[in-house]
Amino acid sequence: MPKKEFLITPLSGLDQRLDVFLSKKINELTRSQIQKSIKERRATVNNEEKKANHRLKVGERVEIDYELPEPDRILSEDIPLDIIDKDDHIIVINKASGMVVHPGAGNREHTLVNALLHYFPEIRKIGPEERPGIVHRLDKETSGLMVVAKSAVAHRDLQEQFKKRGVVKRYLGLVWGRMPEKEGKIDWAIGRHAKHGERISIRTKRPRKALTQYSVRRDYGEFTLLEIQPVTGRTHQIRVHLAAAGHPIAGDLRYGRRKTGIKVPRLFLHASYLSFCHPVTEERAEYSSPLPADLKDFLSHLEK
Repeated sequence: MPKKEFLITPLSGLDQRLDVFLSKKINELTRSQIQKSIKERRATVNNEEKKANHRLKVGERVEIDYELPEPDRILSEDIPLDIIDKDDHIIVINKASGMVVHPGAGNREHTLVNALLHYFPEIRKIGPEERPGIVHRLDKETSGLMVVAKSAVAHRDLQEQFKKRGVVKRYLGLVWGRMPEKEGKIDWAIGRHAKHGERISIRTKRPRKALTQYSVRRDYGEFTLLEIQPVTGRTHQIRVHLAAAGHPIAGDLRYGRRKTGIKVPRLFLHASYLSFCHPVTEERAEYSSPLPADLKDFLSHLEK
């Protein structure tokens, strides 16, 4: 039975509800499961039982022991997929915008993994149970190319390629404003925001190196179409870097919300190019994907 202990400081937990604080600290449990543990007297504050709505104070010590929930078996779902290529070891897909890559807390259905298990049930034993076959991700709103491991050999090899930056990924992204240069790079370190932990930011107490390269494809006046290559693969890296540079991705409601009369259909970010070494044949594999219809139509609108 896992047991965890936390000390409340001005920067961690101050004035938060006990259940909210613990749900942020313990990823294995949902907030309702945290609340159940508190009701079952498994959580204490300074060795005293408190209610879920107790407001935490500096210097208080929170302790909790809990039981890990039995993992739900991920169901397969007959969801259409745009499969670009496949063999005994890899699957290359063109992910649609709006699709989450793998199940998580409170989101067990309608993900890419649910769909993959329908078409390729053999990947269920490849990698972690929650992320079978997955070696990299795209944000929910981002469309484009992904490679999935279909064998254990491919899973290990592709993970190693990503770790050593042997995989090349390029995106097409529309940003607000005109870029100061035709090509450039952004190398600000990023990490969890110092105050808003659900966001990634250059304002962080735990910075990790991040490098994004870009080149201008076309100037639309109020917008610029870029080809973007993330050299590192940090969470939300492209979106955070460009927003911090003053040129957020068009349609980005998290990092680049702008008051304007122009309605962007969705996050204008598409993984258009993917290249890696095939884990078995060792031949270089290259794939490209044109802009989806909704993004292409928006560019046509700008041209008019």
